[in-house]
Amino acid sequence: MTTATAERKSGIALVGDLPWGSHFCQFYQTQDDLLDTLVPYFRAGLENNEFCVWVTSDFLTQEEALRAMSKGVPGFSKYQAKGQMEIFPYTDWYLKGGHFDLKRTLTMWMEKHDEALSRGFAGLRVSGNPYWIDNKKDWDDFACYEAEINNVIGGTKLLVLCTYSLLKCGVPEIMDVVKNHEFALAMSHGTWQLVKGSGPHRHSFGGGSSSVPASGHRPLS
Repeated sequence: MTTATAERKSGIALVGDLPWGSHFCQFYQTQDDLLDTLVPYFRAGLENNEFCVWVTSDFLTQEEALRAMSKGVPGFSKYQAKGQMEIFPYTDWYLKGGHFDLKRTLTMWMEKHDEALSRGFAGLRVSGNPYWIDNKKDWDDFACYEAEINNVIGGTKLLVLCTYSLLKCGVPEIMDVVKNHEFALAMSHGTWQLVKGSGPHRHSFGGGSSSVPASGHRPLS
């Protein structure tokens, strides 16, 4: 696979441009937190000829995600009409076949990546949400999957943003997540903060702490 180094617009003010092969995460507490990041993230991908895939959860469903994108992305119906974005419920992705399988899920992502390139898109931009996890085995398996993403993402034209609910994460889980990602976004006192993780660093960080105010999306009703 050809080495991919081009910078892409993340759509997220605090993050700026990202190189292909970036794998980062967001911790959220509310639907507002999710939409504050994911809508501009996917908007930037759509506006820059990227194929976009969003795997949703019960916390913010497929229908709610579609409604948010329609509201937050000018001309979203045009992108839908040409099949530039797909939004899946987690049951049709992570739990396809009734259970989580690391190899199957990685294969599905790489098939989407290859599909994006074959259809003439610049690359693939994705986000997934493991809110469905409710036991230690699935958590441990998913942590292994996140680590494996770092082993396969190099040289691809792929951007991966994983979103984690703080309602489901204690300190050990947060440490697992940070370990497997290049950096994390988290809300603190109404301001988004960026924290370096332990994953492969492909993004250039400036000195000092990084923060921006939340844009204030309203939760979907």
